[in-house]
Amino acid sequence: MTALSERVTARPATRARDRRQGMRLAPYLFVLPAIALFAIFKLYPIAWSFWLSLFRTDGALQTFAGAANYQRLAADPLFWKSLQNTGIILLVQVPIMLALAIGLAVALNSSLLRFKGFIRLGFFMPMITGLVAYGLLFAVLLSPQSGLVNWVIGLFGVPAIPWLTDALWARISIGLALTWHYTGYNAVIFLSRLQSLPKDHYDAASVDGAGAWSRFRHVTLPGLRPVILLTVVMSTIGTLQLFDEPYVMTNGGPDNSTMTVGVYLYNNGFRFLDFGYASAIAYALAVIIGILGVIQFRFLGERP
Repeated sequence: MTALSERVTARPATRARDRRQGMRLAPYLFVLPAIALFAIFKLYPIAWSFWLSLFRTDGALQTFAGAANYQRLAADPLFWKSLQNTGIILLVQVPIMLALAIGLAVALNSSLLRFKGFIRLGFFMPMITGLVAYGLLFAVLLSPQSGLVNWVIGLFGVPAIPWLTDALWARISIGLALTWHYTGYNAVIFLSRLQSLPKDHYDAASVDGAGAWSRFRHVTLPGLRPVILLTVVMSTIGTLQLFDEPYVMTNGGPDNSTMTVGVYLYNNGFRFLDFGYASAIAYALAVIIGILGVIQFRFLGERP
């Protein structure tokens, strides 16, 4: 009888322990599908790409080459040319785009503006346009022979501009396309931050005699600092991965003047089928993005 009563008493305790263990395991079971999908579609391709970068591709034959692809990369003038082209777009187009986005956000936040919702939607609409679609659109508009832009400026006696056939103008064309597509998107991000800034700060600055520029400089810009960091990092990553626009509009030309790292990676991987070298380019690009990200967080992040 004593043993039986002990077993009966132990059963509730065992069930309670099992329930506690089940409750501890439940969160892991819920996130397991997401972890499995992340491992299959993210971690595995990343690891396989690194392994592939250690092989030399000769037709259908792959030979282990160690760091040979990375050594080739360091001495490849076309890679450095593509990196230079990408850097020019990053250093010129991104600051212009973000400056326009901040100005646009300040204007959209004005209490004097009417039909705010409609206007905001109009500036955000380019963002929902597909990358290939708007790249083709700009290629048609800026066509040196039959483009609408050259036709319009020709009405004022301005000679046709070789938008896509001259090295300088081709870079400007891509910069214009990127600015049109992403300025409204960044402006919406800045606007959301502006609407959360306390009005008391502006009132205090006005009482102290600060004008519009002083309020913008000493109140608005410091308040936008976290969002500026976000947009700078996102724009840097996006620009360094730039592919669709130069590929569709100029195919990296003329004379490789718009050959970005993304286009060069694509050409090596899918045109020349040199997947080992393309993987090495991808990892070099990832390292560059990581280094720039650390630098940006160091100089634009919050000060302790």
